[in-house]
Amino acid sequence: MTKRINLALQGGGAHGAFTWGALDRLLDEPDIEIAAISGTSAGALNAAALKGGLLENGREGAKAALSKLWRQVGAIEDPAVNDWMQMLWPDPTILSQAIESSLGYVVGDTVSRMVSPYSYGPLYQNPLNQIVGAFAYDFVCADLEPRLFIAATNVRTGKIKVFQGEEITQEAIMASACLPTLFKAVEIDDPATGRREAYWDGGYAGNPALFPLYRPTLPDDVLIININPLVRDELPVTGPQILNRINEISFNASLLRELRAISFVHRLIKDGKLERGSMKDVHVHMVADDALMTELSVATKTVPAPPVLSRLREAGWAAMDAFLGAHKEDLNERSSLDLPAMYDS
Repeated sequence: MTKRINLALQGGGAHGAFTWGALDRLLDEPDIEIAAISGTSAGALNAAALKGGLLENGREGAKAALSKLWRQVGAIEDPAVNDWMQMLWPDPTILSQAIESSLGYVVGDTVSRMVSPYSYGPLYQNPLNQIVGAFAYDFVCADLEPRLFIAATNVRTGKIKVFQGEEITQEAIMASACLPTLFKAVEIDDPATGRREAYWDGGYAGNPALFPLYRPTLPDDVLIININPLVRDELPVTGPQILNRINEISFNASLLRELRAISFVHRLIKDGKLERGSMKDVHVHMVADDALMTELSVATKTVPAPPVLSRLREAGWAAMDAFLGAHKEDLNERSSLDLPAMYDS
């Protein structure tokens, strides 16, 4: 029996390679059908590659599109070279610490906090432009499942903007992944306002946005692939650690608010205060590896070292494999995520 689900793909820079691995494993399940995808930032890139590949060449096409995306992000096209580098480089945790303490990273990080990307003049460029421009937009924008929703943050209003259908252009995906300290805001004409609106990373307003997945025509199940750790036991004490934790908290805040709302609806339905069927009774599932993510740092989010990308991919594959082993039968039946435990102190 086919199980239909929606995917919610979180953003988190180069740590989105974890989602690559998780999706690669999910695509091995022929009886799981993806009806819709909501993606933000790196999740938006994964979502576009997934849908474009699926519609163009099926599951193997999706696997190939995701692999191409992340080999371009790591600037390593040859898998053999990538494997060779992984053998030579140290453990990803050590590599993360080495990058974070290196002179080049410290100088670059300091400059990014003191100098606006608008100061670079003709030297300014966004390295994602070429990668995002290569997506198969005829398929990415097609009016076919899986439905695709891409979130960005409107700079002027602070509100979330969800792009869908033909609105999903190269600029929309770039907007979803636009970190304001690194890149100029992406400007897009908005027919609804008649203005040219500027957008920053969607993670500030929805990481990822779940509400587009509540449509009556879509299945009840939402599988979240989470890459920003919710809990860090150790107190951040250095400047980079503090800023990284602020980033994680802010990028998880919108997700936690939506999960709290889902839990509230669950209670209303259970207590008979809402008629069953009057609101979407969402089944929530999550794939994550907080243990690995807490060992890494903000440095490996912004410096896509191929050995770390490979380790993240392996971890994502393993996390999805464990989830399917434990909870595949829960899909289309019940939530496997303890929602109150997610947002209660």
